Amino acid sequence: MAAHHKKAQSLARQLFKLSLVNGLVSAEQVAGVLAYVEKHRPANPLLVLKAYERLVARELAKSRAVVEHAGPVADSILASIAGALSQKYKRVVTPQARQDASLIAGLRVRVGDDVYESSIAGQLAELSTV
Repeated sequence: MAAHHKKAQSLARQLFKLSLVNGLVSAEQVAGVLAYVEKHRPANPLLVLKAYERLVARELAKSRAVVEHAGPVADSILASIAGALSQKYKRVVTPQARQDASLIAGLRVRVGDDVYESSIAGQLAELSTV
């Protein structure tokens, strides 16, 4: 990685840390960081902003549970999933339902980089690798 990429990554990490309040991304802090970057243009601002955006997006994804489902899923199930995941991750996790008929039946839940699989398609895929 070139030196200017390393510097951009380092600055993006510093800006990201300034975007957190009590360990969570703050919209107000992000606005302040963006205003600062606009006013005090760093070297390679596009590299810095792209790296910063990736860090913020990754952190925000940790608070969203994408619940993929083949058939209908009750609001009470979504609320139950959100409650369990909020407790596990020690932060409020908001569910986002997304229908995916290819799952056949069951659910797949994604929180950030974590995937919880309980679909028929996932079980079939697992069997095919054995």
